[in-house]
Amino acid sequence: MAARVLVVEDDARVAAALRRSLEYAGYPVVLAADGPSGLAAAIRDAPDLVVLDVNLPGLDGFGVCRALRASGGTALVLMLTARDATADRVDGLDAGADDYLVKPFAPEELLARVRALLRRAPASGPAGVLRFADLVVDPATREVRRGARSIALTALEFDLLAHLARHPRQVFSRPHLLTAVWGGEPVASNVVDVYIGYLRAKLEAGGEPRLVQTVRGVGYVLRSDA
Repeated sequence: MAARVLVVEDDARVAAALRRSLEYAGYPVVLAADGPSGLAAAIRDAPDLVVLDVNLPGLDGFGVCRALRASGGTALVLMLTARDATADRVDGLDAGADDYLVKPFAPEELLARVRALLRRAPASGPAGVLRFADLVVDPATREVRRGARSIALTALEFDLLAHLARHPRQVFSRPHLLTAVWGGEPVASNVVDVYIGYLRAKLEAGGEPRLVQTVRGVGYVLRSDA
């Protein structure tokens, strides 16, 4: 399966050109036009590679990269900038980027950097099937099972569970989950708690032990207490 690429670029013409080059080379591409939506997509969708512009509205590329790494995100990050200062390159790498490309650049150079980065990636990445205890979550088909039992989830329920399953035993706060799953959109203050309840009802409908645990005063975690 071809590596999935998220392009975070606020210039529509540049974003379209990047998308054309990457899709022509066989990579499925998703676009985001600002820092907050790019961060939400990177956390929610767990792409294999993020092509990340530095100068973004809302949250710059350095901030996006730092927040992605802080969330446990392991996607490869190729940062793009119009600035060729050594300090900027160092800032990008210190923020967690894997490589740095200065604008303007030829499409061939971009694709060469992408191929080189993807060769570093492990054979089984975050886009693969997620397994924890008897839970199986398949991001490609959006199917969920506990043991032999198939579980039907809504789109948001699946996104919430998949995020937890990508980072088992890691505790996530409600604000983090709001950003990762709902993209920071205005929603009811208790929406995370409500959807956790929906997930538990479906995941435990066969009498299975609880996997989505509450950490009082902090948030939620995928963890087995068995």
